[in-house]
Amino acid sequence: MIKVIGFDIGGTLMEYKDMPFCWLDYYENALDTAAKKLHLPLTSERKIRTLEVLRSFNPKMNYREADYSPEHIFGAACADWDFEYDLERVIGEFFAAFHLTAYIYPDTLPILNELKAAGYRIAALTDVATAMPDKLHKSYFPELMPYFDLYVSSISCGWRKPNPKGLNDIAEHFEIATDEMIYIGDERKDIECAHRFGCKGVLIDRRGRGAEFGQDYTVTDLNGLKKYCK
Repeated sequence: MIKVIGFDIGGTLMEYKDMPFCWLDYYENALDTAAKKLHLPLTSERKIRTLEVLRSFNPKMNYREADYSPEHIFGAACADWDFEYDLERVIGEFFAAFHLTAYIYPDTLPILNELKAAGYRIAALTDVATAMPDKLHKSYFPELMPYFDLYVSSISCGWRKPNPKGLNDIAEHFEIATDEMIYIGDERKDIECAHRFGCKGVLIDRRGRGAEFGQDYTVTDLNGLKKYCK
């Protein structure tokens, strides 16, 4: 019997408007914008090195499951800056340059309301964008946060999907067995994460790609999830 429903967030419950799947191409403009806003005397050589380090942490460039704090990543990227700077402000201005706007899918809030009313516990397990503060990540979708009985991120648990650490943390929190949870997401890593943990994985295929990641079930919107939560 399913007691807990776990959700990925990006691509499952919401998306960032007009943003690509991989944000690597936005890094240079974001760093330039932060340097200009904060009056940082960043030379071309240091900018190149900073971008190289930031990109090296992006899992699309170099696969990794371990996650690191924004301070760790930006600290490494800015390690050879020989001028005074406020690391927290650098991080903040870097991501402000992305001008992110969240779009909550129309089916998201009605289904979350329905599932909560039916007595299910709702958990989120999300990978945070490379070096983005978790607090900032959550600030883009405040409408969703009240629905989560537990929010777990790659930063809070220390591991990115498909590592199952986040789902293990959710199961321990609610004191449930693996077969009492179901997890839904839009990427291969979501399905692999569910299977490595030991629960059923549901792929949400909003764009009709027909992807086959070994998922147990496929739905085209969240309404299709209800029949698999029994």
